[in-house]
Amino acid sequence: MRKTTMSRRTLIKAAAATSAAGLVPGLQSAVHAQGSDKPEKEEVRIGFIPLTDCASVVMASVLGFDKKYGVKIVPTKEASWAGVRDKLVNGELDMAHVLWGLVYGVHLGVGGPKKDMAVLMNLNHNGQAITLSKKLADKGAVDGASLAKLMAAEKRDYTFAQTFPTGTHAMWLYYWLASVGVNPMKDAKVITVPPPQMVANMRVGNMDGYCVGEPWGHRAIADGIGITATTTQDIWKDHPEKALGTTAEFVKKHPNTCRAVIMAVLEASKWIDAGLQNKNKMAETVADKAYVNTSVDVINQRILGRYQNGLGKTWDDPNHMKFFNDGLVNFPYLSDGMWFLTQHKRWGLLKEHPDYLGVAKQINQIDLYKQAAGALKVSIPASPLRSSKLVDGVVWDGKDPAKYADGFKVQL
Repeated sequence: MRKTTMSRRTLIKAAAATSAAGLVPGLQSAVHAQGSDKPEKEEVRIGFIPLTDCASVVMASVLGFDKKYGVKIVPTKEASWAGVRDKLVNGELDMAHVLWGLVYGVHLGVGGPKKDMAVLMNLNHNGQAITLSKKLADKGAVDGASLAKLMAAEKRDYTFAQTFPTGTHAMWLYYWLASVGVNPMKDAKVITVPPPQMVANMRVGNMDGYCVGEPWGHRAIADGIGITATTTQDIWKDHPEKALGTTAEFVKKHPNTCRAVIMAVLEASKWIDAGLQNKNKMAETVADKAYVNTSVDVINQRILGRYQNGLGKTWDDPNHMKFFNDGLVNFPYLSDGMWFLTQHKRWGLLKEHPDYLGVAKQINQIDLYKQAAGALKVSIPASPLRSSKLVDGVVWDGKDPAKYADGFKVQL
């Protein structure tokens, strides 16, 4: 019997054909089980924090998309972002649903141990919120401008919580406060609280406001203890949020495994965004005790763009949390990673300007992502930089990061 061998190009073409044809899951893993594309590590432990945006990792496992590509994703529930960081660094976790800014911080030795890191793909856009306590809302602080006015009129220590010092929620909170003239480092006290503990801490009066991912913004409204002052998509439409992160060492040793996981998570992302039925099924799945551990209705409203602020206002938000959006979500833009570095510099987490572009090129695994996306016929942008206008009217395009970082009126 003649032994057949397959080149990587042939394998990727075969993967694309299998995916496009919607063939049975076993066939895909058979394609990947031979030749040079076989995953080096077939069981992959992926850490996650109980947040709605862990959904694409969870659904890739629950729906069996991982098996199509010859891997088994083992979702591992973690208690805090610091725990995720430590387990990634010491190898207890292979990958994680993780904050962009955490990955970049660890790479530069900010906010913990220094280790070369990697971002494989972006997991979601939008879908976080800043919550203010009912006590503040009763005094008229219901958005940024009215909060700034109250803080100026009633002098005291105001405490706000974020989820990790270099993370996305810290940066959204700081950016929003600064956009209304409040310096988060000088005019307020900022504390770190793990996402699932936000609501309990607000209930007992430990903070005046917090920024966190869903469902913990909507949970505060459902429990009658807080109001939504702003959503993060109103700070930056289609902002990067969670990444699929790992260490550079893991990528170097297991490139085929990384590619297979990207493909599985891409397929799950596409599945979630495909329609109402899938989103509801996702909400039912991740609400379970094993994952987010909350009621389905707290997750599924905002996933569908149905928002309420806790003060009687309701609206349909077209820029709700998205996992795929025809592939626009998942590409690991260099400019997305660089933006977090500009904010780390702005707020004194970095003392000097880093090599913004150089660091982003080290961390973001664009070639691996392109291989996976190409195999699944997912569109890839023409440029690794993108342009966005944020809530203060300032445009970020990644072209002059040092000038951008130094150009803010409010900074440390």
